[in-house]
Amino acid sequence: MFKCVSKLWVFFKTCAALGNNLTIKPIEVIKAMNNNNRIINNTIGRVIAAFLIFLSSGISLAEPVLPTVKVYKSPTCGCCKKWISHLESNGFKVEATNLNNLTPIKDKLGIEPRIRSCHTAKIGGYVVEGHVPASDIKRMLKDKPEIVGLAVPGMPMGSPGMEGPRKDNYSVIAIGKSGELALYNRH
Repeated sequence: MFKCVSKLWVFFKTCAALGNNLTIKPIEVIKAMNNNNRIINNTIGRVIAAFLIFLSSGISLAEPVLPTVKVYKSPTCGCCKKWISHLESNGFKVEATNLNNLTPIKDKLGIEPRIRSCHTAKIGGYVVEGHVPASDIKRMLKDKPEIVGLAVPGMPMGSPGMEGPRKDNYSVIAIGKSGELALYNRH
């Protein structure tokens, strides 16, 4: 036990000796520890080395930070509030702006009348129109397709924010850069 604690103390002492900023390369710590104490030759040393290599790999155990969703909605729309709650419960930070007339923002963002819904959002350089599920928004942000954004035309029952006694099938539409529409997902 004493050897294990002693070697961990050497590990932390070596980290401190190399500096206390986040730009330290874990491989530097491994080399310094190996040169000074031959710690890599035992099990605890190998565990520490593996941990440091894992840290340097860029793999993150944390959820990626999602960009803020800017929502434009009517001040009296209840389903818009429920959709915002859906996004927040899926890790998004939402900033809502109430507008009495959404037509100018929809026109400015290129949302055709045939695919419009009750609210419009902007996130990560994309437009989201209507009751698009958070899972589809996350997929779009991860895949980064060359599109304007996503839309769920109308207000289909069972979509996020439109929960009720029944669940209708609905489609999520990808809005292309030239205005073309394509199926993105079905629910």
